[in-house]
Amino acid sequence: MLLAEQAESERLRQIIKELQRYRFGRRAETLPEDQLLLALEEVEQVEAAGNAQSEMEQPDRRAARAAHRHRNRGSLPAHLPRIENVVDIDSRSCPCCANPLHRIGEDISERLDIVPAQFRVLVTRRPKYACRRCEGMVVQAPAPARLIEGGLPTEATVAHVLVAKYADHLPLYRQAQIYARQGVSLDRSTLADWVGRAAFLLRPVHERLFEKLKASGKLFADETTAPVLDPGRGRTKTGQLFAYARDDRPWGGTDPPGVVYVYAPDRKAERPIAHLAGFIGVLQVDGYGGYKVLAGRNQVTLAFCWSHVRRRFYELAAAGPAPIASEALTRIAELYRIESEIRGCSPEERRTARQECSRPVLDELEPWLRSKLAIISQKSKLAEAIRYALSRWEGLTRFVDDGRVEIDSNVVERSIRPLALNRKNALFAGSDGGAEHWAMVASLIETCKLIGVEPYGYLVDVITRIVQGHPNSLLDELLPWSYSAAQDLKTVA
Repeated sequence: MLLAEQAESERLRQIIKELQRYRFGRRAETLPEDQLLLALEEVEQVEAAGNAQSEMEQPDRRAARAAHRHRNRGSLPAHLPRIENVVDIDSRSCPCCANPLHRIGEDISERLDIVPAQFRVLVTRRPKYACRRCEGMVVQAPAPARLIEGGLPTEATVAHVLVAKYADHLPLYRQAQIYARQGVSLDRSTLADWVGRAAFLLRPVHERLFEKLKASGKLFADETTAPVLDPGRGRTKTGQLFAYARDDRPWGGTDPPGVVYVYAPDRKAERPIAHLAGFIGVLQVDGYGGYKVLAGRNQVTLAFCWSHVRRRFYELAAAGPAPIASEALTRIAELYRIESEIRGCSPEERRTARQECSRPVLDELEPWLRSKLAIISQKSKLAEAIRYALSRWEGLTRFVDDGRVEIDSNVVERSIRPLALNRKNALFAGSDGGAEHWAMVASLIETCKLIGVEPYGYLVDVITRIVQGHPNSLLDELLPWSYSAAQDLKTVA
């Protein structure tokens, strides 16, 4: 009885420590990059202010630092327009003898300038012509096709709103405030109308992108919550944004990377089953049970994520002394060390290295976990972490026999982060339809970001071409990959 009470007490203490760390501490194994950069920004600003003061007091140091900056600043992109400003002497006569001076060269310096975003009005004139002899005969060129007939925006304006909302995470009401500062009054509902019409136009491209991803032999999958306004109850409901990603660059695959988001009103297993209809291959996922149902019905092989296993042991080790959890982290770290050495190698090379190096680590890790599970309280958080790993062991070790499979699903987790940031700024989607638009546009933008395509230029071109009647039979020409032919897709991420 005493041992049971001690075990329960220890379990409750562990839960309290986890809650305290969740509330007051870091929520991940490493410091988030954006938080680290935020701290560095402040330090660099203080250093720059100190340098400015010292340069003002010491002219020699100012000249030295200016020369150093000139040597190390690099060159500005060649495609940027150049506005030349010639700074010439007042007189071309020699100050000594008054003879004419001749030019022997010049010094050229370039500085980066920026023109704030400005609105302009495109005026379209369509002259009308009539015949003096034929009554009622009027000839006029047809009006160019528009995304929004009778509306104010050009296709470029709508693309700018989409990128600001889904790539830069600016809610529409904030965009309306920015435009108002330039004297352009656009109601948030007007911007929402533009976004909705553009999303409807882009739906076929989104669907085709998903079809191309499902034709792959390996995908990553993950999901995150999507708060959606529920007017009937006066609050939000919790929808789900499922993410399906492909990135074969770590093993030299030639298929370009991409990600597709699909909105669903719930997290039932039927959702990924419907989304991945027709997909045959390896699906790398976290521990969500819905994917197991998918694997049981479809020709899908599951590979699980060691990052999720590691996270459970990390939470125990971070909360206080935990020898078993710390030892587990050390053994898992060895697996990741091996992966870092073979990243970018061919699938066969990766498989060979894993068989020689990773397999012995795993062969020792499994019986070690089982032996530790037998001597600890089955109600403890440590036991839960061990059972989580052992119950998924087959999927966790699948990467050893297949060089195409990664050790974790971090690829798709990175693709989830922009959704989380947008969710934080916008708080919630206004409806299920709005969440679907969110998923569609974000899929195209994030795929562009993965392959280095500029999202604004891409959306302008795609929307314009669809408005002008681009045939559905040539949808592949509108996928982001068609805009990145010059990029080396074999570069390791």
